[in-house]
Amino acid sequence: MKEGEFKTGIELIENYKFRVDFNSETIDDIFVDEPEPLGSGGYPNAGKLLAAAVGSCLCSSLAFCLRRSKVNVPSLTAEVHAMLLRNERGRLRVTSIAVTIRPKVDDLEGMERCKDIFEDFCIVTQSIRQGIDVSVEVKPPFPIS
Repeated sequence: MKEGEFKTGIELIENYKFRVDFNSETIDDIFVDEPEPLGSGGYPNAGKLLAAAVGSCLCSSLAFCLRRSKVNVPSLTAEVHAMLLRNERGRLRVTSIAVTIRPKVDDLEGMERCKDIFEDFCIVTQSIRQGIDVSVEVKPPFPIS
């Protein structure tokens, strides 16, 4: 693989429960599932993972900026609110994501500087804002043995 690329494996376990394999010796697999009535709701679904990815990327970008600016960050929390609405064809879509970040810092001047620039360094948020090219290929099924 080239630098800047990564692969993630997905395997059906049962019903709508899937194992997500990050192809890493240091990162444990996680499970995802759809909420009831489709799945058991015992694990996050793709929408929740999307919200977590946006929120954690923004928090990491802000923490990085603050630390580079020598600002002490003893606490940083965030809340991510994703809105689902049906499109004109009746399909549910994530239509907006609102993130509220609450950092505790010891330098308000450094905080103001970072507040103006940190979002630009969040690869997930900026990728979603610009739109991500997604190609999908479904290969012929293999016989059940």
